[in-house]
Amino acid sequence: MDENSSETMSRRSLIKRAALLTGVAIVPLLDICGKAFAADKLTKESVKYQDKAKEGKDCDDCMQFIPGKTAKDIGTCKVVAGAISPHGYCLAFTPKPKPG
Repeated sequence: MDENSSETMSRRSLIKRAALLTGVAIVPLLDICGKAFAADKLTKESVKYQDKAKEGKDCDDCMQFIPGKTAKDIGTCKVVAGAISPHGYCLAFTPKPKPG
C-alpha cells in the first residue's frame, strides 16, 4: 500500500509542476498577444483623426466606434488606437446602416 501511495504522490507532484510551468509560460504569451492586438490598430495620424466632425460625419455615427459610459464620454474604436471623441472624425469612418 505504501508503494501505491508514494506513486500517487509522485503523479500529483508531476501534475502540479506541469500546471505551474504551463501557467508560467502562458503569462508572457498573453502579454505578447495583447501588444500584438494593440499594434494591429491604426494610428490616429495615419487616418487623419480629428476631434471635430467633418461634413456631418462623426465617430458616434460610425460602425467602428465603441461608446464610453454615456453618449458624451470619450470612447474607443475597433480600428483606431487611443481615446476617441464621439464627435471626432477620421478616414476610417464607416456609417452605421440606416434602420429600415
